[in-house]
Amino acid sequence: MSTVTRCFRLIQTIEKWTLASSILIIAAITIVNVFCRAVLNTSLTFGEEIAQFSVIFTTCIGLSYAAGQGRHIRMSALSDALSPASRKRLMVVIAGFTSLLMFFLAFYSIRYIATVHALGTVSAALQVPFSLIYCVAPIGFVLTGLQYALTVVRNLTEDGVYISYDDGGHWQELNP
Repeated sequence: MSTVTRCFRLIQTIEKWTLASSILIIAAITIVNVFCRAVLNTSLTFGEEIAQFSVIFTTCIGLSYAAGQGRHIRMSALSDALSPASRKRLMVVIAGFTSLLMFFLAFYSIRYIATVHALGTVSAALQVPFSLIYCVAPIGFVLTGLQYALTVVRNLTEDGVYISYDDGGHWQELNP
């Protein structure tokens, strides 16, 4: 297994565990909160915050996971009309540009986190600094940037046109 494939598999493992954990936390908190409201006539004051934090984690890491699986929405009318060689060049340009954009957004999200940290804002119930929660944004952007960079590598080193590094990300012809 190549170094690039090992890197992809490591990123994929981090994403899967983070996504699974976040979704389980959302489900558990929601179930416990419903039980508390229905049976105990009270609500968990921190439950909604934990669920919101988990949604933020799911969104940011899910961005990378979707990129790694080739599951992002794409407009393919132009690329479907191209020859395979032109389609491959276009995919390298698109994935390369998207990768650079994700790293650019990671940089700016770090600047935003520094501003939020300087303001000292915290969540209402748990008193968790928002800057700590928002740290997942640049992590998600960097992981997504790496996913698109891996797509570029795969398209440059292998035959075929790939929309992601994942094996399932091979371009599907409309009329094979």
